[in-house]
Amino acid sequence: MVKAIVTLAAMALVASLQSLPAAAQDELVLTQSPPDRYVVVRGDTLWGISARFLRDPWRWPDIWGLNRDQIRNPHWIYPGDVVVLDFTGTTPRLRLEGDADWQLLTERISPKIRSEGLPPSAIPSIPAASLQAFVTRPLIVGEYELANAARIIATQENRVVLGAGDVAFVRGLVWDQGATYKVVRPGKTFIDPDTREVLGYEAVYLGEAQVQEFGEISTVQITSAVREMAPGDRLIYAPPTTAMPYMPHAPSGMVHGRIIAPAGESVSEIGQLQVVVVNRGSREGLETGHVLALYRSRPPVRPADSTDPRERVNLPDERYGVVFVFRVFDRVSYALVMNSTRPVNVLDRVQTP
Repeated sequence: MVKAIVTLAAMALVASLQSLPAAAQDELVLTQSPPDRYVVVRGDTLWGISARFLRDPWRWPDIWGLNRDQIRNPHWIYPGDVVVLDFTGTTPRLRLEGDADWQLLTERISPKIRSEGLPPSAIPSIPAASLQAFVTRPLIVGEYELANAARIIATQENRVVLGAGDVAFVRGLVWDQGATYKVVRPGKTFIDPDTREVLGYEAVYLGEAQVQEFGEISTVQITSAVREMAPGDRLIYAPPTTAMPYMPHAPSGMVHGRIIAPAGESVSEIGQLQVVVVNRGSREGLETGHVLALYRSRPPVRPADSTDPRERVNLPDERYGVVFVFRVFDRVSYALVMNSTRPVNVLDRVQTP
């Protein structure tokens, strides 16, 4: 009987949350039939687990009861852990089964231990494999940086192309920047579709080079290559970067922008877990972790009650998904398509959800 009463109370709370008006953005809205518990398996993410319980899974920090002071480290949850939907408080919360007090979970993932990455086997917050290459490589640079980058001017034995192990000669290296460089090639020019402003230049990643001897003409060895290299390719110094635990949250103010390109190789169709370029960056207040909603314009239609065959009205834009901003440059950002009900098109709008 007690169990039935608790279950009925939980169902009532779910129903009340699902009936909230759209304007009540601060309220957590559960899925239609959230499970009481879920066993974590290898390959899960915090985003994916929360999608089983929450209509807007990007709000998983809220349903886990995390605050901004608890986002600096990975959230240590492992395969085999059991996630429970807890209705004992004023709002529903997720916790791990066996935590008698919610504070125990807070302590478990609070920033008491500093760490650069997830402990072995702990699940990530989002699918990190989809964006790893975009995190660790310099991909968008300014015009000055690209134009003034060091260049390969010759190769050993006059090789036409270079690969791992080959030696090349480079003009323009500076010894005090270190001895390890990224080898890149100019790619796309990113232009704002509305203002025509040049936002940045793509630096296509080719591989890594290690300086053997500095000089007016420096000698380098190619240590790794994902593509063939050739004279004219550039060398850019980039300090090591490490993947961070990602904490999704909405921008504090209203952000409007557009998808201006797929990141990396051109694709015919952009779908879930693919990376896109957004024409907004730190200059406009974007930061790592921001979530933006995807919108597409609907074509004008003739009203059903119209007597004028030329009359057309504009319908509201269609919201069809969200993207997660994981790397921010000055004027552009990289974002991962987390969910969408249709393919993403270049020039589709993004804005604060």
